[in-house]
Amino acid sequence: MATVTLSLVVSKCKMPLLLFLLVHIDLLLCQQFIIPFKAPSDCGVEEFFDISSLSCVKCGPKQRRSTTGLSCVCQTGYQTVIADKLSVTCQQCPRNKPAVTKDGFGCIRCPGSLTDEGKCQCPQGTVLVERDINGNLLDEARCEACNGDSPALTIPNRNGDRCERCQASFFNSSCVCKSPNVLAGGLCFPSGSLSTNVNPSVNYPQLKFSVQSAWFLENLYSSSAACLVFSNLTACQALGNMCVMNLHSFSGISTDACGLFNTIFRSRAALSSTQDISYWRVNLPWLYYGDEPGLASRVLQTNPVPIGFSFRERNKNTDIRLLAAVYNVRGEFLRWEPVGGSNLQLCPQPVTKQAAAFSFGIAYQESCDLSVDKLFDTHPEPLFYDVFMDLGGGENKKLLPLPTLVQNQQYNGRFINQESMKNWYLTRRMFLVDTLSGREKSLTSTPKVIRVASSVKIKFQLVPRTQEGQVYPPLMIVTYTDVPINDSKTRTVSTTFTMEYEMDQNEAHVKTDTALGVMGGVAVIYSLLKTVSWKRRIASPLIDVKTTLKFLLFYAGDLANVFFAVTVGTGLYWLIFYKAQQFVSVLLPLPAQEEQFVTYIGCAFALKMIQFLHKLILQVSVDIFFIDWERPRSKTSRTVQGESKRDPAPVSIWRTYFVANEWNEIQTIRKINPTFQIIAVLFFLEVLGFSNLALRDPWSTLQRSSQDYIPSYSLTLRYGLAATLWLCIGFLQVICFTVIYERFVEDKIRQFVDLCSVSNISVLLLSHDCFGYYIHGRSVHGHADTNMEEMKNNLKREAESLCGQRGLLPNTEIQTFQVSLTKCLRSQYDRIRDSLKRSGPSMINTSETQHKAYHTMNHFLGSVIDHAYSDMDYIVRDKLVFERIIGMEFLEPTDKSIFYNDEDHSFRDVLFYGNEATLLIFDTLFFCVVDLGSQSFVLAAVLTYAQQTIFRFIRNTLGRKNLGQKTLVDDRFLI
Repeated sequence: MATVTLSLVVSKCKMPLLLFLLVHIDLLLCQQFIIPFKAPSDCGVEEFFDISSLSCVKCGPKQRRSTTGLSCVCQTGYQTVIADKLSVTCQQCPRNKPAVTKDGFGCIRCPGSLTDEGKCQCPQGTVLVERDINGNLLDEARCEACNGDSPALTIPNRNGDRCERCQASFFNSSCVCKSPNVLAGGLCFPSGSLSTNVNPSVNYPQLKFSVQSAWFLENLYSSSAACLVFSNLTACQALGNMCVMNLHSFSGISTDACGLFNTIFRSRAALSSTQDISYWRVNLPWLYYGDEPGLASRVLQTNPVPIGFSFRERNKNTDIRLLAAVYNVRGEFLRWEPVGGSNLQLCPQPVTKQAAAFSFGIAYQESCDLSVDKLFDTHPEPLFYDVFMDLGGGENKKLLPLPTLVQNQQYNGRFINQESMKNWYLTRRMFLVDTLSGREKSLTSTPKVIRVASSVKIKFQLVPRTQEGQVYPPLMIVTYTDVPINDSKTRTVSTTFTMEYEMDQNEAHVKTDTALGVMGGVAVIYSLLKTVSWKRRIASPLIDVKTTLKFLLFYAGDLANVFFAVTVGTGLYWLIFYKAQQFVSVLLPLPAQEEQFVTYIGCAFALKMIQFLHKLILQVSVDIFFIDWERPRSKTSRTVQGESKRDPAPVSIWRTYFVANEWNEIQTIRKINPTFQIIAVLFFLEVLGFSNLALRDPWSTLQRSSQDYIPSYSLTLRYGLAATLWLCIGFLQVICFTVIYERFVEDKIRQFVDLCSVSNISVLLLSHDCFGYYIHGRSVHGHADTNMEEMKNNLKREAESLCGQRGLLPNTEIQTFQVSLTKCLRSQYDRIRDSLKRSGPSMINTSETQHKAYHTMNHFLGSVIDHAYSDMDYIVRDKLVFERIIGMEFLEPTDKSIFYNDEDHSFRDVLFYGNEATLLIFDTLFFCVVDLGSQSFVLAAVLTYAQQTIFRFIRNTLGRKNLGQKTLVDDRFLI
């Protein structure tokens, strides 16, 4: 019992403790760690910014904030004293030693005046001495004068605390630059060596004003004079940098930066050149290729680079190794730096993507918008780059200088580098961002304008007909943008870095144009043959406007095929030979070079659209009539005035309706499944990654990592890939449909012919006035309007060859014919058809006139087939092979019509089924044109499906309407 009581007491004591712990744990879990934001500028005069707590902390007694704001210093007149535990206190100096030493730890008397900070101040030309040679503090500071005379020749240093030897340019055994010599930049120049009237302005032609640069005002004369008089290497580099900041521009003024550089350049003509390069004078930076413009073609297109590039196998070489000699604005050499990463690319990108820029063949381009305020932080002073291509060679490494084309460079007021190559003036040195030369009043003031390299492009040109991947020296093209500084925090500037690869496309263009010319000439001849055939089929010998229009329509279709064949062949050529090459021998056309190719594609699509619409109109206006061979088999009784009469029983119209409905259904069948076609193309392009083959790089990999750089698409490759894939899948569908599906599943064309025979109905189709097609559907059993049992017996007898054959001629199986009619037969057909038109397209048996006209046409055509009219008779013959090839009949039907045996069922030419080639090419071009415009295979697929659906609906609707009008079958029965 005691044990139980004790446990209850313990549990009761634990309950409050447990609640306390739960509450505090919950508070810890819910606590938000928030601190106030403080910057050094937010701290007061007697506060400093504590970098540990990121807050403002009050200084100790007699202390104030330092100039950096990150610590405290003693107030004026107080020395620093270190107490125990390294704590700092401030102690006031005694009256007899009111000044504080420069280090702040001592008090001293001054020989002269004090500065605002309470330290000793010496006159100009003297140095302040506060300690003896052993470091002991003096009771009173001394101001020692430096001996400027020979042999000492010393002057105070910049800090004023020691004497140092004066610059060697000073003369007359003294550190004083005496008149008439000129003192500039700490140097003493003899009078007359260089005019002091220099032009320190920097021109900004985009903004149409110039700036009197504080940097140029301070350094232009001294750098020019030191370079000219003393051959000072750093001064020469600094002068070259100022010319580069002026974009290498020459004007009529010889006293600006580039004018002064050119003056010194010419003065060194008698001296030897540097590195055996005539454009590189002794002690000067290499800025220009020659004294005058016009050497670009000699530099860029004469001697290939002595290395080759290859994409595959053991000799794979795709690395572009560039080195840059980097100088600061003062002309000091800083380092050799491999080009890559952020030195020439201002846009921040992952290292792997930036490295892709220097893999040969990858069309690299990165663009971004940079904040001007950020450029001030990252580029307080410009850096200058002399870029070289590393040719390798191990210990004997060789470098090839990259010529530079500055688009903004002016030569006597002309932007010569924006003209043709013969006027270009190539240069060498470049910079990325210049925030210095635009400062007007002082070097610490905000610049009025900054200059940014908005476009840097390195361009490789392939040596024509090379098989070893040789290229000419790469060209670096730089375009600068002048940015006025209004509000630097909100202002942005766009910049782009591009790697471009080009080959001479003139030969390819000539071959393409030649192919178009030759094939276009063949198309003219073929179109003329079609026109002649059309004239013979309409029995018109006259050449009129209609004939010319028809020729143009035929030529539009044939020329569309020419453009299509040439463009697909061109795209496939680039796809195969560019992606599969080992050593670089071809390079893709640039976007600007693809404009002509895209124009050809547009012409092919427009002309194919004309041909497609032309055929569509012809198909929905074809003349058609169903000849019913059925005759009454019994008679019906009727009573007239009390007398019983027996009339023939009417023939059922349902067989005609059934055949008409089947014809209506096969009007838009195709040899391919359009939906499957689109899905299959999208599957290969988007799912399997075939679209990556159209990227502007030499790799044939289908899958790309998200970490890799993905270049832009080549329109040529994209079109060649999409068109080839669409055609291949279409051809495979056609082959499978004709070889497998039609043979083992169903053949709707042959089924329709069989249906006509079973229904005892023939079909006459007239696609031209005197030409068309005939399907002989006369039943070998004499009738088809019967019951099921008799129908089965008839089919069984036919299968067992117990009856005649279905052909038009005895003992033949040929049921389909091409017919060439005489004018007499056509005239009679038109007279009867006109009566049908006057009757209107309403239902049969609604008008006695319509009923009579229908039976008249049925009787007339049946009689013609039965040779009942000697003046409208016909003969049956085979077409010659050449007639089949050119699609034209050599014999004209003058006295008798001609029925040509047609085992190929050519009547399908008035259906979608017989025009699959035209439809397939039209769909291909539509898909490719939409894709080229939108750069989206998915959108192209959706719009292609919509287009197919719309035109199929139009063909069905108009075809059904034409069928009802020409055959008098009511539309309601065409389902």
